[in-house]
Amino acid sequence: MSYSHLLHTSFIPTAPPYRSGGDANLTRTTLPIQSKIREIFMPALSSTMTEGKIVSWVKSEGEKLAKGESVVVVESDKADMDVESFYDGYLAAIIVDEGLSAAVGSTIALLAESEEEIALAQSQKSSSSAPAETESPKVVDEIPSPQTTTSASIFASVTNAAVNSGALASTVHPASEGGKRLVASPYAKKLAKDFGVDLRGVIGSGPNGRVVAKDVEAAVAAAKVSGSSATEVPTDMAKPKGVELGSVVPFTTMQGAVSRNMVESLAVPTFRVGYTITTDALDALYKKVKSKGVTMTALLAKATALALVKHPVVNSSCRDGKSFTYNSHINIAVAVAIDGGLITPVLQDADKIDLYSLSRKWKDLVDKARAKQLQPNEYSTGTFTLSNLGMFGVDYFDAILPPGTGAIMAVGASKATLVGTKDGRIGLKNQMQVNVTADHRVIYGADLAAFLQTLAKIIEDPKDLTL
Repeated sequence: MSYSHLLHTSFIPTAPPYRSGGDANLTRTTLPIQSKIREIFMPALSSTMTEGKIVSWVKSEGEKLAKGESVVVVESDKADMDVESFYDGYLAAIIVDEGLSAAVGSTIALLAESEEEIALAQSQKSSSSAPAETESPKVVDEIPSPQTTTSASIFASVTNAAVNSGALASTVHPASEGGKRLVASPYAKKLAKDFGVDLRGVIGSGPNGRVVAKDVEAAVAAAKVSGSSATEVPTDMAKPKGVELGSVVPFTTMQGAVSRNMVESLAVPTFRVGYTITTDALDALYKKVKSKGVTMTALLAKATALALVKHPVVNSSCRDGKSFTYNSHINIAVAVAIDGGLITPVLQDADKIDLYSLSRKWKDLVDKARAKQLQPNEYSTGTFTLSNLGMFGVDYFDAILPPGTGAIMAVGASKATLVGTKDGRIGLKNQMQVNVTADHRVIYGADLAAFLQTLAKIIEDPKDLTL
């Protein structure tokens, strides 16, 4: 997906274009622009992004840069995005250093057209600098969490997000040797970091020798067979990082975005409806299809999508308070907790995709979410949201409505419960509690009650889920 239209560049000329003479006949002489120094701006990588953090500069000051080559990794509010160059030239001056943040649209670097203009760009660095926000000092013994990047064609896009086993924002990139950089996909670099694989020893099978995920996986498998310890994750790195009690920790970019969304949701008048659903038949189906790669999330998403087909108002959305939209697609967003935040990968057109394809798609989305590789259309297009805490044994809970959507359903655990049977006896059935939070401007109590009745019928007789 291309985001080139989101980024703008400007020239900084070294000489005025016109000079006037002093005689009666005014003479205008056009002087050629002697140099082209472009300002690289912080791009807007999502509709909610107001600032970005420089994860790492792939190029150093003074290095030559070719069109399409890696420049910088930017952390947006949802993912780390690769930014590659649209121009040839030299990275003349870095204004915002690694680990610092800058507002969208502010200058983060200067790009010179020729090597001779690097010194000129360096002299203009102070006047072109954009205010950057320094992060609060972190605990000395803090273990950096794995960070990877997603490709996006924006003015300035990274193929080699430098990830050293000891520090992410390092000036020495692991996929480099003798100044020559090895090209690897972001997911391949994530796997390499997680398993301690040195990418310099991995032979790439992708285009132009690019190292892809399967190359790293093959290297890990080969090392296990040979008994090599090179791919073992160090014990201290495998442990979760500790928390220093009493410390003040600033929001990450993602946590800041979540905070803004939660505050925005307070402006929407919501109400909640709960429903108890018997899951014996769904549990039995899950046991049959689990070996084929089907997840419970896919089952719930499919059941929800089929119910929404019959209740389009529950799939609607209101953004301006004056009208609402009957969404033409049923896109089920599912909340996923990741390190340092929360994101909602979207199963698009979940009502039209078969259960097995939906499960494969979900696995791919979760992998990309945890690797911070989701594209904006993969997390921002949901029309109805699921939040499932059943795997933690939670009985029931209420979820906060995401801005721009009509409803979110909180799913609790399925538990054995004593219930009265139709013949007046007491029986044991597996049941779960679901609670739906909805926008009361467009969805009313009867709408939600009817939707939940339909959902319960689908779950309690799930034959349609595998069609």
